[in-house]
Amino acid sequence: MSRPHDGLRILFHFGNPFRVTAHKGSSRLLALLSSFEQNLAENMKKLRPKKISDVFSLSWISHAIKSISEVHTNIKTLIMELQFPVSEWDENWIDMYLDSSVKVLDICNALSAELTRLDQSNLLLRYVLHILDISTSVPSSEQLRRACVSLDDWLKQTNSTSPKLESCHVILQTLQATLCLSKVKNSPKGRVLMRAFYGVEVMTLFTCSVVAALLTGCSKPLMDVHVADGFLWLEAFNNLQALLNEEIRSRMQSGKVRILKEMEALKMSALMLRSLTNGIDYKEEPAQLSIDLNKDEMDTPRNDADSQGKQRLKECMRAMTDGGKVLGHELDSLSQQVNDLFQVLLTGRDALLCNLRASSMTKKQQT
Repeated sequence: MSRPHDGLRILFHFGNPFRVTAHKGSSRLLALLSSFEQNLAENMKKLRPKKISDVFSLSWISHAIKSISEVHTNIKTLIMELQFPVSEWDENWIDMYLDSSVKVLDICNALSAELTRLDQSNLLLRYVLHILDISTSVPSSEQLRRACVSLDDWLKQTNSTSPKLESCHVILQTLQATLCLSKVKNSPKGRVLMRAFYGVEVMTLFTCSVVAALLTGCSKPLMDVHVADGFLWLEAFNNLQALLNEEIRSRMQSGKVRILKEMEALKMSALMLRSLTNGIDYKEEPAQLSIDLNKDEMDTPRNDADSQGKQRLKECMRAMTDGGKVLGHELDSLSQQVNDLFQVLLTGRDALLCNLRASSMTKKQQT
């Protein structure tokens, strides 16, 4: 079900959405709309980080996806408060909702594919940490060799993304091309619904574009969404969009880079470990670093150098262990938020389609 829309930038002079102010219940509808738009503005304000660097993290992305779920849940509540059954909706509104929501579901699938890839690559890191567990035994040269092979594979995977996520910008462009506020005649409830849908679509489009840019390490998915005056959430949105787009584009102007802090912290520790083990002759046993890491060292220059090297190795292992736990936790949290958003969208679509079928059956019975 789809309908053509009227282009990307459609500017309206909104004012009061209820032209017939004397209509019974119009003040109640206006209050519902005002409350919804104020809540939407608050959601946008909460996405502004205390420090701009906080945006470049999996934890912020989780917060962003959760915010999208909240506004989609809020619009379900608004529909119930409007007492506006689907049987009274214009067919174009139904098409618009179904088309938009299925594209956001596709974005959820793309995000899930990337998170699955990251989680699977994290298994390599866990394998490395298991091999080099200095709390139980000293790694042999063969263990170091296997660990370095797996570590190299992990480092390569951190610089790639899933094909689905790479093509996510195409879905975003399609959403942007169909973004508009539908004109509504002779339906005050319809005007409230369309304004609310428009606000949710704007926030969903922009937030998903930021998430895609952060996960791909490329500014290509970023969207500049132009909204006309007349919305209570407009100022909050414009401020958020200007802040995030400028900072992300500035950091990514040199090309594709992975800049999520959980990944970068872990990657730095991995590179340090790789550097420490780089000069080891794996054909010899024991390896240069394969000695008692807790043994008291004699006060000689050589032993001092060995002691410093072993201490750096221990510090790298601790940093990688801690970083791996943080990364795993944040990946799990983000995956849960993406799954929650998927379910919110899916249940909304199912409810609408069930109501349509029920309405169709009622009409058939009446004829």
